[in-house]
Amino acid sequence: QNPKTYAIVKQLLTEGNAGELQKYFGSRMEFGTAGLRAAMGAGISHMNDLTIIQTTQGFCRYLEKNFSDLKKRGVVIGFDARAHLSSGGSSKRFARLAANTFISQGVPVYLFSDIIPTPFVPYTVTHLKLCAGIMVTASHNPKQDNGYKVYWENGAQIISPHDKGISQAIEENQEPWPQAWDDKLIDSSPLLHDPYATVNKEYFKDIQKQCFYRNINKETNLKFVHTSVHGVGHKFVQLAFKAFDLSPPFAVPEQKDPDPDFPTVKYPNPEEGKGVLTLSFALAEKDGARIILANDPDADRLAVAEKQESGEWKVFSGNELGALLGWWIFTCWKNNNSDARAIKDVYMLSSTVSSKILRAIALKEGFHFEETLTGFKWMGNRAKQLMDQGKAVLFAFEEAIGYMCCPAVLDKDGVSAAVITAEMASFLATRNLSLTQQLKAVYDEYGFHITKASYFICHDPKVIQQLFDNLRNFDGKNTYPKSCGRFKVSGIRDLTTGYDSSQPDQKAILPTSKSSQMITFTFANGGVATMRTSGTEPKIKYYSELCAPPGNSDVEQLKKELDELVSALEKHFFQPEKNKLQRKTE
Repeated sequence: QNPKTYAIVKQLLTEGNAGELQKYFGSRMEFGTAGLRAAMGAGISHMNDLTIIQTTQGFCRYLEKNFSDLKKRGVVIGFDARAHLSSGGSSKRFARLAANTFISQGVPVYLFSDIIPTPFVPYTVTHLKLCAGIMVTASHNPKQDNGYKVYWENGAQIISPHDKGISQAIEENQEPWPQAWDDKLIDSSPLLHDPYATVNKEYFKDIQKQCFYRNINKETNLKFVHTSVHGVGHKFVQLAFKAFDLSPPFAVPEQKDPDPDFPTVKYPNPEEGKGVLTLSFALAEKDGARIILANDPDADRLAVAEKQESGEWKVFSGNELGALLGWWIFTCWKNNNSDARAIKDVYMLSSTVSSKILRAIALKEGFHFEETLTGFKWMGNRAKQLMDQGKAVLFAFEEAIGYMCCPAVLDKDGVSAAVITAEMASFLATRNLSLTQQLKAVYDEYGFHITKASYFICHDPKVIQQLFDNLRNFDGKNTYPKSCGRFKVSGIRDLTTGYDSSQPDQKAILPTSKSSQMITFTFANGGVATMRTSGTEPKIKYYSELCAPPGNSDVEQLKKELDELVSALEKHFFQPEKNKLQRKTE
């Protein structure tokens, strides 16, 4: 019943364009643990009114099966500022249609009346003790995309088997229910609630538990620039600074207001390096700011850059900022806990492809470190398990610039991470230290951890499958590589098949998943490299790290060794020319 998508399909039928129709209707979007992520447009392979209705009908039925009190507790729905003129799709429209689906079944819906950062949805699930949450966002994907992200009652993203259960329920509920299209019905329903004012107040109250140096914040001369990259973050980061008694950061004027066209950037992803930060650098130079804080469009990630003595800008990698925030959050905890025994209940987490710097800090300081599979769904769920056992989970991070600094949100949160980074920088400034100098101090104390990560783009799933099959049958059937160029392989863990050469029974400890590719190689020189496919983009990613024990200060030699290892990895394991892989470009 959407006139725009209807017209697109009608036009293709008139033209007899079977190829395009096959693309639109050949296969349904797959509902996975990350929910849905696809381009907006017509057909069952795209995000549109119909596929949102079908997805929500399935999700609603699945929740009814799992929660006898669903009609008492309800669900929360949030949305970002994405919109797609040609198909009439937008995050707000999709959120309203989803709300309408639940309300038609007598389920209370807490629908935010305006755009919000993604972390507000998991926060609201926990805070209001709801059964589930939905966030309509495609995060930092290209502008034509949208997504549908799902949280369970524990406030973390769903993990298996929920994805399969929801997927099956979607298949069983494809015909739109009566009045499914009429989202105006919700406006007069007593089941519709707006959590915007409450959550805005309570969230900023909760993150203040991580504010330890209010007096320094009030006095600091340090200036910050913030960009929300045409997304939702501007207002919320300003409020977070206010909650910590910091002067507001300078906002990049061209990027501070939401704009679904992301006109000033090629990709709205601060992870892509300096290109996204060009306007931030210019504003920082003009206003004399030393630190840049950049959120992605749904404000669940954070990139940080600092001006060096040389006048150059250093953009911290996700692993470097993870090291700084881990050090800072633990130091603040230690200063506020005089009971030496409490440390045995303290935990930090990171994903298996992220730097092991937290493990090094944990070993020396005496708290616990755990690694999980890639993605905050694993860290959020594990954190909740630990918290339910009375443990304190201080911090979790992944190298893809995602940080969980505050136990009130069991997912990555770029708003709290931005203001906590600002407080850390303000504190360090009183000691005449920059973030870069403090990072070196952390590495001096706990051992250098040099990391390098990148990706190749590949749009052909067959090529990706073949590449990983080759690695599993390298020197004959069922044999992995024994070396990579001059680097000897000393261990292999394959989380697609469940093989781990370092375990007595050769079975991996972390959960395995046949639907995604992931192999980790350990090398005789102490290097580790992981190759994996992305769940949301046509990429084969790699992550590498060399760790040195404290006291080894020849950083340049370590960097050179890692560069050579990465070159060998690309040449022998990826074979970009043979496989026609497209390199990441700055």
